Amino acid sequence: MRKWLNGVIGVLMLLYPLAVYFGIQSVQPWQIAMSLATLLLVRLVCGRTTGAANQGLVIAALLFCGLAVWNNNEITLRFYPALVNLGLLLVFASSLYFPPPVIERLARLQHPDLPPQGVLYTRRVTQIWCVFFLLNGLIAAATALWCSFACWSLYNGLLAYVLMGLLMAIEYWVRIRTQDHAR
Repeated sequence: MRKWLNGVIGVLMLLYPLAVYFGIQSVQPWQIAMSLATLLLVRLVCGRTTGAANQGLVIAALLFCGLAVWNNNEITLRFYPALVNLGLLLVFASSLYFPPPVIERLARLQHPDLPPQGVLYTRRVTQIWCVFFLLNGLIAAATALWCSFACWSLYNGLLAYVLMGLLMAIEYWVRIRTQDHAR
Protein backbone atom coordinates (compact mmCIF):
# COMPACT_ATOMS: atom_id res chain seq x y z
CA MET A 1 0.00 0.00 0.00
CA ARG A 2 2.83 2.42 0.86
CA LYS A 3 4.58 1.84 -2.47
CA TRP A 4 1.36 2.48 -4.35
CA LEU A 5 0.62 5.63 -2.34
CA ASN A 6 4.17 6.92 -2.79
CA GLY A 7 3.94 6.21 -6.52
CA VAL A 8 0.70 8.19 -6.80
CA ILE A 9 2.20 11.07 -4.79
CA GLY A 10 5.31 11.00 -6.99
CA VAL A 11 3.24 11.25 -10.17
CA LEU A 12 1.13 14.06 -8.71
CA MET A 13 4.27 15.97 -7.76
CA LEU A 14 5.65 15.54 -11.29
CA LEU A 15 2.41 17.05 -12.58
CA TYR A 16 2.74 20.09 -10.30
CA PRO A 17 3.41 22.65 -13.09
CA LEU A 18 0.38 21.45 -15.04
CA ALA A 19 -1.74 21.39 -11.88
CA VAL A 20 -0.76 25.00 -11.21
CA TYR A 21 -1.41 26.02 -14.82
CA PHE A 22 -4.91 24.53 -14.89
CA GLY A 23 -5.73 24.95 -11.21
CA ILE A 24 -5.00 28.66 -11.04
CA GLN A 25 -7.97 29.27 -13.32
CA SER A 26 -10.44 27.91 -10.77
CA VAL A 27 -8.86 28.06 -7.29
CA GLN A 28 -6.77 30.45 -5.26
CA PRO A 29 -2.96 30.03 -5.19
CA TRP A 30 -3.04 29.27 -1.45
CA GLN A 31 -5.30 26.27 -2.15
CA ILE A 32 -2.78 24.84 -4.61
CA ALA A 33 0.00 25.39 -2.07
CA MET A 34 -2.07 23.62 0.61
CA SER A 35 -2.62 20.69 -1.76
CA LEU A 36 1.12 20.42 -2.32
CA ALA A 37 1.74 20.68 1.44
CA THR A 38 -0.76 17.87 2.02
CA LEU A 39 1.06 15.62 -0.47
CA LEU A 40 4.38 16.43 1.16
CA LEU A 41 3.03 15.68 4.64
CA VAL A 42 1.60 12.36 3.50
CA ARG A 43 4.96 11.51 1.96
CA LEU A 44 6.74 12.48 5.19
CA VAL A 45 4.33 10.47 7.37
CA CYS A 46 4.46 7.40 5.11
CA GLY A 47 8.19 7.19 5.69
CA ARG A 48 9.24 7.61 2.04
CA THR A 49 11.67 10.30 3.13
CA THR A 50 14.37 8.34 4.91
CA GLY A 51 17.58 10.08 5.78
CA ALA A 52 18.25 13.57 7.06
CA ALA A 53 18.82 15.03 3.58
CA ASN A 54 15.47 13.80 2.26
CA GLN A 55 13.62 14.92 5.35
CA GLY A 56 15.36 18.28 5.12
CA LEU A 57 14.19 18.67 1.52
CA VAL A 58 10.60 17.87 2.48
CA ILE A 59 10.73 20.30 5.39
CA ALA A 60 12.15 23.01 3.09
CA ALA A 61 9.34 22.30 0.62
CA LEU A 62 6.78 22.54 3.43
CA LEU A 63 8.23 25.91 4.45
CA PHE A 64 7.93 27.00 0.82
CA CYS A 65 4.27 25.91 0.88
CA GLY A 66 3.74 28.00 4.01
CA LEU A 67 5.22 31.01 2.20
CA ALA A 68 3.03 30.32 -0.84
CA VAL A 69 -0.09 30.11 1.34
CA TRP A 70 0.84 33.34 3.08
CA ASN A 71 1.66 35.19 -0.19
CA ASN A 72 -1.32 33.72 -2.07
CA ASN A 73 0.00 34.67 -5.50
CA GLU A 74 0.91 32.86 -8.69
CA ILE A 75 4.53 33.95 -8.80
CA THR A 76 5.37 32.19 -5.53
CA LEU A 77 3.91 28.93 -6.86
CA ARG A 78 6.17 29.16 -9.90
CA PHE A 79 9.34 28.90 -7.81
CA TYR A 80 8.70 25.34 -6.61
CA PRO A 81 10.52 23.67 -9.57
CA ALA A 82 13.54 25.92 -8.97
CA LEU A 83 13.48 24.96 -5.27
CA VAL A 84 13.33 21.25 -6.17
CA ASN A 85 16.35 21.63 -8.46
CA LEU A 86 18.23 23.51 -5.75
CA GLY A 87 17.46 20.74 -3.27
CA LEU A 88 18.60 18.02 -5.65
CA LEU A 89 21.74 20.00 -6.45
CA LEU A 90 22.53 20.24 -2.73
CA VAL A 91 21.97 16.50 -2.20
CA PHE A 92 24.09 15.47 -5.20
CA ALA A 93 26.84 18.03 -4.55
CA SER A 94 27.08 17.22 -0.85
CA SER A 95 27.45 13.54 -1.73
CA LEU A 96 30.61 14.46 -3.65
CA TYR A 97 32.07 15.91 -0.44
CA PHE A 98 30.64 13.25 1.86
CA PRO A 99 31.02 10.06 -0.18
CA PRO A 100 29.79 7.87 -1.60
CA PRO A 101 28.21 10.00 -4.34
CA VAL A 102 24.51 9.50 -5.04
CA ILE A 103 25.06 7.71 -8.36
CA GLU A 104 27.57 5.35 -6.77
CA ARG A 105 25.01 4.45 -4.10
CA LEU A 106 22.49 3.65 -6.82
CA ALA A 107 25.06 1.67 -8.83
CA ARG A 108 26.00 -0.40 -5.79
CA LEU A 109 22.41 -1.59 -5.48
CA GLN A 110 23.02 -3.66 -8.64
CA HIS A 111 26.81 -4.03 -8.39
CA PRO A 112 27.91 -4.20 -4.72
CA ASP A 113 31.54 -4.85 -5.78
CA LEU A 114 31.90 -1.79 -7.99
CA PRO A 115 35.43 -1.65 -9.46
CA PRO A 116 37.58 1.50 -9.07
CA GLN A 117 36.84 2.66 -12.63
CA GLY A 118 33.13 2.29 -11.82
CA VAL A 119 33.56 4.44 -8.72
CA LEU A 120 35.27 7.13 -10.80
CA TYR A 121 32.57 6.88 -13.48
CA THR A 122 29.74 7.26 -10.94
CA ARG A 123 31.50 10.28 -9.44
CA ARG A 124 31.64 11.92 -12.90
CA VAL A 125 27.97 11.13 -13.50
CA THR A 126 27.07 12.69 -10.14
CA GLN A 127 29.00 15.82 -11.20
CA ILE A 128 27.10 15.91 -14.49
CA TRP A 129 23.80 15.70 -12.61
CA CYS A 130 24.96 18.60 -10.42
CA VAL A 131 25.50 20.72 -13.54
CA PHE A 132 22.11 19.63 -14.86
CA PHE A 133 20.30 20.57 -11.63
CA LEU A 134 22.12 23.92 -11.53
CA LEU A 135 21.22 24.82 -15.12
CA ASN A 136 17.70 23.44 -14.89
CA GLY A 137 17.11 25.32 -11.65
CA LEU A 138 18.35 28.56 -13.18
CA ILE A 139 16.06 28.09 -16.17
CA ALA A 140 13.14 27.23 -13.84
CA ALA A 141 13.79 30.42 -11.87
CA ALA A 142 14.12 32.48 -15.06
CA THR A 143 10.82 31.14 -16.40
CA ALA A 144 9.19 31.93 -13.05
CA LEU A 145 10.44 35.51 -13.15
CA TRP A 146 10.34 36.53 -16.78
CA CYS A 147 8.19 34.16 -18.82
CA SER A 148 4.48 33.86 -19.39
CA PHE A 149 2.54 31.37 -17.31
CA ALA A 150 2.15 29.13 -20.38
CA CYS A 151 5.91 29.20 -21.08
CA TRP A 152 6.67 28.41 -17.43
CA SER A 153 4.24 25.48 -17.51
CA LEU A 154 5.64 24.17 -20.80
CA TYR A 155 9.24 24.24 -19.61
CA ASN A 156 8.72 22.98 -16.05
CA GLY A 157 5.89 20.58 -16.87
CA LEU A 158 7.33 19.03 -20.03
CA LEU A 159 10.66 20.22 -21.38
CA ALA A 160 12.58 19.83 -18.11
CA TYR A 161 11.42 16.20 -17.91
CA VAL A 162 12.35 15.60 -21.55
CA LEU A 163 15.83 16.99 -20.87
CA MET A 164 16.14 14.83 -17.76
CA GLY A 165 15.10 11.76 -19.73
CA LEU A 166 17.55 12.67 -22.49
CA LEU A 167 20.39 12.95 -19.95
CA MET A 168 19.44 9.56 -18.51
CA ALA A 169 19.37 8.00 -21.98
CA ILE A 170 22.75 9.49 -22.92
CA GLU A 171 24.28 8.33 -19.65
CA TYR A 172 22.90 4.83 -20.18
CA TRP A 173 24.28 4.75 -23.74
CA VAL A 174 27.72 5.94 -22.55
CA ARG A 175 27.70 3.41 -19.71
CA ILE A 176 26.90 0.53 -22.08
CA ARG A 177 29.58 1.68 -24.54
CA THR A 178 32.25 2.04 -21.85
CA GLN A 179 31.38 -1.32 -20.34
CA ASP A 180 31.69 -2.95 -23.77
CA HIS A 181 35.11 -1.36 -24.29
CA ALA A 182 36.26 -2.41 -20.81
CA ARG A 183 35.66 -6.07 -21.61
